[in-house]
Amino acid sequence: MDLFYEKVLRPLFFRLGPERAHEYGRNFLQSLSLLQPVCRLLASANQGRGRSVELAGLTFPNHVGLAAGMDKDAEFVPAAAALGFGHVEVGTVTPKSQPGNPQPRLFRYPEHEAIVNRMGFNNGGMEAMAKRLRRLPAPGKRICPVGVNIGKNKNTALDEAANDYLACFEHLHDLADYFTVNVSSPNTEGLRELQEKGRLLEILGELERRNRERDSGAVPIFLKIAPDLSFHQIGEIIQVVEESGVSGIVATNTTIGRETLPAGVEYERGGLSGAPVRNRSTEIIRFLSRETGGKMPLIGVGGICDSASAAEKLDAGAHLVQLYTGWIYRGPFFARTLARSLRFYAE
Repeated sequence: MDLFYEKVLRPLFFRLGPERAHEYGRNFLQSLSLLQPVCRLLASANQGRGRSVELAGLTFPNHVGLAAGMDKDAEFVPAAAALGFGHVEVGTVTPKSQPGNPQPRLFRYPEHEAIVNRMGFNNGGMEAMAKRLRRLPAPGKRICPVGVNIGKNKNTALDEAANDYLACFEHLHDLADYFTVNVSSPNTEGLRELQEKGRLLEILGELERRNRERDSGAVPIFLKIAPDLSFHQIGEIIQVVEESGVSGIVATNTTIGRETLPAGVEYERGGLSGAPVRNRSTEIIRFLSRETGGKMPLIGVGGICDSASAAEKLDAGAHLVQLYTGWIYRGPFFARTLARSLRFYAE
């Protein structure tokens, strides 16, 4: 099926503009998600039948998740699970709906198996997401865990950013299996400044304090970091994560660097994802694992395009992996292929 997609279906989809193709795919997955009993049946066959993964107090049916950015508004979680994903991270969601950046804002580079995006957190807001998540079974009773990736609205000042993260967290707390704090997208002006130690500790510390005060119980909170940080900066982030008490790190987001792409080609501005990010994200995962003695929960993202690149992330110290660009290039059943290849993977 993966080969049929690459040889026949992908060339047809790639004749469409990236956002138009995404729209068609989203519509199909939304329709499939309405058939939840069918999705559960497909998930039991496609998620792999090896060992499940225990991480941060949650049970994942396999190692492979859908990264944030694909299902921005929690519109097709059951369908994603049916196609083999062992967890789905929705968002990035902001307190208020926003259109994101002007189009065009999504660009393919097939010769490099890469994508550049400058979407800008386009989403329907936390109220709309809450309505959709309530249509799913409650956390712990779903086909797979659902993470909610949270961010700040474009017009929110950096000094007030913590309020946006807290608003999303409070509103969606009882509907999420875990949260991911996104301070690393390059497509919201100034957002990456929130990775600075003082600002980050303020955000994560307050989130974890509220988390522990909830009557319904705490949920895992992860931090998603950029691949463009120095190891010194990442070392400071490790300190913040440990001091704040949040669960772990998602490594990494997209990169603003173009060093891994050939010179002489004009590339659009925005975050680069796909194969060119593979080595850097793996380096960061290896550093995080080494510096924390392998004890910090890590989710590896970036450049996973086959079983070898997925296993590479796990060998470097990741406990789970996530896909976005690889799914676009390899096809709808790529998660199933990876889940099966990793089903007996020794952690």
